[in-house]
Amino acid sequence: MPTRYKKKNRKYLGSRFHGAGNAKHRRGKGCKGGWGRAGMHKHRWTSITANDPDFFGVHGFHCPTGKVVPVVNLYDINNLARDNKLKSAGSKLSFEFEGKVLGSGSISFPVVVKAMAASEGAIEKIKKAGGEFIAIAPAGDDDKAGADLKQ
Repeated sequence: MPTRYKKKNRKYLGSRFHGAGNAKHRRGKGCKGGWGRAGMHKHRWTSITANDPDFFGVHGFHCPTGKVVPVVNLYDINNLARDNKLKSAGSKLSFEFEGKVLGSGSISFPVVVKAMAASEGAIEKIKKAGGEFIAIAPAGDDDKAGADLKQ
């Protein structure tokens, strides 16, 4: 490997200080700025962004007013009815659910569905099969019977 004579630190070879000020400043871990994870949000920030970007918690936006409502699809209700896992209410079967009923799939049994809400397609399919949909109030709410959910 050739010797590069114009390198800046070539003139410091053999020097005790080598442009570092006091010789004590370069010994041990005195210049590293702490042990362990110290300084990860300050002088070691590039190390965090390169090696461990998720170190400082959750990223992204979370709507504080959003509600997570449990959902069930019509094909799930149909499978329960086919396997005789629903209660009988007269000539129809009964299914009660605290959440929203969605219209994926089809239903081939007359089922009385009691839920907090349902999509328009789900209500149409339930009525077409000879069943009915009844909206119920969520547990714990007195006044707001699913008012924030679309029916």
